Amino acid sequence: MTVRDVLLIAHGSLHPALRRELAARGLSLRESRRWQDADRSDPQRILGAYTWFYEGLRHPLTIWGMRRFLRRQGIPLFVWNQDAPHYLNRAAWRLDWLDRARLYDIYATHSLVDARRSFADSTLYLPNAADTTRYHLHGATLESLRDPSRYDYDVSFFGAMDGARYKEMRARQEFFAALGERLTARGIRFLFRESAGMNVEEQVALIQTSCINLNFGASCDYGAALASGLPERCYGIPACGGFLLCDRRTHARDDFTPGENWAEFDGLDDAVARIEHWLANFAAARELAERCHAHVMARHTYAQRATALHHALIAWHDGRRGHIQ
Repeated sequence: MTVRDVLLIAHGSLHPALRRELAARGLSLRESRRWQDADRSDPQRILGAYTWFYEGLRHPLTIWGMRRFLRRQGIPLFVWNQDAPHYLNRAAWRLDWLDRARLYDIYATHSLVDARRSFADSTLYLPNAADTTRYHLHGATLESLRDPSRYDYDVSFFGAMDGARYKEMRARQEFFAALGERLTARGIRFLFRESAGMNVEEQVALIQTSCINLNFGASCDYGAALASGLPERCYGIPACGGFLLCDRRTHARDDFTPGENWAEFDGLDDAVARIEHWLANFAAARELAERCHAHVMARHTYAQRATALHHALIAWHDGRRGHIQ
């Protein structure tokens, strides 16, 4: 029996950490920028084929032809959407059409909050993760992070914050402006800055010299009634040993346990109250941060995401469809 050990990656958009970890599982990745250039030889070895989620909107006839070839060979076409429920501001009617067209076999997504659409007959919850080749302790230890004298800031955030240029960042910009006023009045040391131009070492250094690292908002939430999927920082900050305080998000309870390895706030007033609480309870904050670090390293790295995707593709070939665990 021929082993299915090949993945066609027919678009450059698949996360590089996920590509790396899929290859580390022994899969051979045949990568091409376009489906027309993909190496389709030995189809009996091909486990699955990937394309960018939005290719079905940009080039529907090409994706239809891709799907037709793959279906004849019994190969699933899968996508991974990290932009739901905003979908990069694509028109609702086009998304409705893509949902009805069923061009994909497996729809992997970081958010399941949009119950109106599924885009495929099989769905896989595939959240973001920590890229542990970049975000890790970088020579620090969890014990060294218990020393309160090492911290330059009580609270920090780095990320896209230009609400004048990007409308999806406006709520974040306004939130941090208001929060900064509250913290200044309380004498709390903080740094909120744009991440543009920061390298990984600078990011990790800020994480590890801030008592509290915040998350608020994500571009994929723009226009949505609820904040849902967890941005990469929600895994990367704990991977670096940092204490994360996150805005309330629907999928947090799928990946973490509040109070055990997760800390959150609900709105500006609660953010101030939670910041004051955790600053007053530094040792408890570090204990939670260490539990969160261990949880992320065990459950939420791209190695685990590659495993989940690999198993989902095998399950599809075994006839297990629908909501794939």
